[in-house]
Amino acid sequence: MLLKNRLDAGILLADKLLAYRTPPVLILGLAKGGLVTAKGISGVLGVAFDVLVVKKLSSKLDPEFALGAVAPDHVSLIHWKDAHRMGADEEYMKKAVNDLSADVKRLMAAYRRDKKPLAVADKTIIIVDDGAATGATMEAAILWARKKRAKKIIAALPVAPHSVATKLRPEVDELIILHEMKEFSSVGSCYEEFGQVTDGEVVQLLEGDTV
Repeated sequence: MLLKNRLDAGILLADKLLAYRTPPVLILGLAKGGLVTAKGISGVLGVAFDVLVVKKLSSKLDPEFALGAVAPDHVSLIHWKDAHRMGADEEYMKKAVNDLSADVKRLMAAYRRDKKPLAVADKTIIIVDDGAATGATMEAAILWARKKRAKKIIAALPVAPHSVATKLRPEVDELIILHEMKEFSSVGSCYEEFGQVTDGEVVQLLEGDTV
């Protein structure tokens, strides 16, 4: 195991993000686990953090296999080659995107309560997750930030396979990965503590309470 827990991973990532302490900077943690890691970075850098909900588009043959992902504001990314290979036609993908878009919108409202919409334009955005297995959710988050006219996009991950790093690196201004691995089984296997993060804990984190 490479990491103690999600919060500790964020603190370790922060050491590689010290250049991004000057406003305007916003840290976005991918719900749910990525928000805990984002809190760790935020505490070291003294930079505000918020939540971004991105949902994986799963294959009907293998729910763990990502065909793409859906971000807020109907932003979606689909790996059509994989979709066709897994028997997912355009009708299936369109319905999946619509269903997930509604879910993403509902969760963003539930997590952020009465906060104003995320202000991303002309800011340096640090997108954080607790790790990446396929990179699909991070890809969609990056696409979303680009569409929202972020000035600079940084992706920060505690762990990821080398194949995902190779895919993500050209899409961002900087990619920070603590452990880039050639052999990779799962994100959870890299942590000593990797319990499920609940919706209530996400709300507590955003309200500034300790989880």
